[in-house]
Amino acid sequence: MKRKYLVLVVIAVLCLASLALSRTALQGPAFSNPDKTFHMPASWVKKPVKYDDWAKGADISVTLEQDVYQMVLPIIDSFAKQRGLKIAVKEGTCGMAAGMLSRKTIDIGGFCCPPDREDRLPGLKFHTLGIVAIAFIVNRDNPVGSISVQQLRDVFQGRLHRWSELKNPDGKPGPAWPVMTVGRLHCPLRPGHWRLLLGNGDLFGPNLYEVGSIPDGLSLVEENKRAIGWETLGMIEHYGAAGKVKPVRINGFTPTDSAALASGKYPFYRTYNLTTWEGSGNTKNSKARELVGYLMKELAQRPPAGFVPASMLREAGWKFKGEELTGAPH
Repeated sequence: MKRKYLVLVVIAVLCLASLALSRTALQGPAFSNPDKTFHMPASWVKKPVKYDDWAKGADISVTLEQDVYQMVLPIIDSFAKQRGLKIAVKEGTCGMAAGMLSRKTIDIGGFCCPPDREDRLPGLKFHTLGIVAIAFIVNRDNPVGSISVQQLRDVFQGRLHRWSELKNPDGKPGPAWPVMTVGRLHCPLRPGHWRLLLGNGDLFGPNLYEVGSIPDGLSLVEENKRAIGWETLGMIEHYGAAGKVKPVRINGFTPTDSAALASGKYPFYRTYNLTTWEGSGNTKNSKARELVGYLMKELAQRPPAGFVPASMLREAGWKFKGEELTGAPH
């Protein structure tokens, strides 16, 4: 009898461990290995940076993913004015920045994600500005104001179907509305960002309303009382959705809580990186490296809401290789 009881206990423990492991495995990688670079032929390595027509005559050529662009453009303009430089800046995506770097037509590329192996070109160095919280947002008429990480994953996997399966801050069940999930699955091969929620697009439930742009995602949440999506606070503000959508607490923490974000208690974020060319030849632009240093210093002194600069991450125990963020504190 005792032996049978022991066997049942062991089976129960193994089942719980398996369940915990499966839930942990839902999260994708947060960072990539900084030592694994992408091979390019010697002719490419020797090739100098040559600007496209839109940057002709500039001292520095920059292409930035849209999140990074909105945050740093005023600082770049200030730097250009102080130094008397002409800086050509183009707004784009991580893919656009990566493509221009691979063609060697820009000095600096800006990303909202950690680099994947294919982004790690010979001579290219990544400099982390910091991390910014990903806010999970609901319609302002939705009384639910807090959700756990596991509940969030269950919602986006399609395991929780109605808001009444969750509770609002006073402990009462949410409204009996069907849940509508909204998501922009950008940069699916790069680590971090939305992949910290679910590691790949196949893990999302069949009812995910996938959007291709930030304004579309914000509009859907703003116009549908049963919707939930995600975006950074900066882009919510930029597109005029502040006050029209409501960020919810995750495990009790808000996306504006920089201390919770720095400690890892608020677990969802984007990693803002810039690049420079290092080494010999015409790819090394000292003005570009000076600009990156200026941006890092300014953001450390005056961080936007929901943003934690690299200096604060170092103090909190995050892992770096050089100036690139490569790992969470634990």
